[in-house]
Amino acid sequence: MITGASDDDPSGIATYSQAGAQFGYTLGWTLLLTYPLMCAIQMISARVGRVTGYGLAENMRRYYPAPVLYLLVGLLLVANTINLGADLGAMAAALRLLVPGPAVLYIGGFAIVTVVLEVFTRYQSYASVLRWLTLSLFAYVATVFVVGVPWLTVARYLVLPHLEISGAYLTVVVAVFGTTISPYLFFWQASEEVEEEKEDPQAKPLVEAPEQAPRQLARIQLDTLVGMGLSNIVALFIVLTTAVTLNAHGIKDIQTSSQAAEALRPIAGEFAFVVFALGIIGTGMLAVPVLAGSAAYAVGEALRWRVGLSQKPGRAKAFYGAIAVATLVGAAINFSPLDPIKALFWSAVINGVAAVPIMIMIMHLSSRRTVMGQFTMGPGLKTFGWLATAVMAAAAIGMFATWGD
Repeated sequence: MITGASDDDPSGIATYSQAGAQFGYTLGWTLLLTYPLMCAIQMISARVGRVTGYGLAENMRRYYPAPVLYLLVGLLLVANTINLGADLGAMAAALRLLVPGPAVLYIGGFAIVTVVLEVFTRYQSYASVLRWLTLSLFAYVATVFVVGVPWLTVARYLVLPHLEISGAYLTVVVAVFGTTISPYLFFWQASEEVEEEKEDPQAKPLVEAPEQAPRQLARIQLDTLVGMGLSNIVALFIVLTTAVTLNAHGIKDIQTSSQAAEALRPIAGEFAFVVFALGIIGTGMLAVPVLAGSAAYAVGEALRWRVGLSQKPGRAKAFYGAIAVATLVGAAINFSPLDPIKALFWSAVINGVAAVPIMIMIMHLSSRRTVMGQFTMGPGLKTFGWLATAVMAAAAIGMFATWGD
């Protein structure tokens, strides 16, 4: 649930808002298509963590050449840091719409609060906080019913996709895929399975305790189906909200989530505006620690640090230091010459491109008996996992092939 909810972060909200504002209902099919693909790759990532007792980067370090690992972790780190900066900037911009104040204070405040909570709060308590923050997603359930949606039109576009062969269209498609199927989610879900196993004295990696497998694999399947379902439904609702309001009124150039919220005010009313803006802040508070945490897990496992949110700060200084540095560097991006508006959208595109080699590694790992023992993927999961990888690769190739069109 936490993984799925964190996928609808302010960067994702901006991407979905742009999709709805620029192309109306015509991109709704992307959320329908990505659901089984997203479920498959997240389920595989979770199984790798629960079966082996190690995160993705640790498994990659054990079985693949170091240069390959460092390249993939480097891509993840760059994408996550840009995403962190974009999310912190979007949260501050949304708060300023509601309570005017200095951007530097809001960005710095959000960064410090999330770092302090993630570093100094006990893992189980912090996981509970994140679970409660998933309720912020219902802001977008509320707005879609406030603005009113022509559901028959939406259903037609969902089952009969409208396709365009243009650079602009394919760029938004790969951004939606990159936001929905994001590398940081793979690393986070695998590592949190490891955390949960360590927190339970009775639990062991499934390769050591295969009798625990039926219950644990069923839990992973249900948890992933529900969590990713919530994520994609909310993403679709954001597309619909902006399509029925902004696109219908000729407002098509939306580049940030706060712009989308502000543009809603004169069209959909004060309530929709406030709820949309509050949702940006709530999802940001959920996504920022997930982004920073997944980067720290990947870097720490690659460099053989002691890692884990269940560790006390004094026993995992480098791991928690990586969380703090990634978050603060992300915050600093907002005050650098880099355009945060462009970073907000293009971070999703970077994720879409970086996901492909990482997904290939995950699929290879989860197919090896030397890694997974008797719990290698079945044919159904393997088919959808490779299909997800192929779709992400095709989207990225299509974007570059039509660049400048």
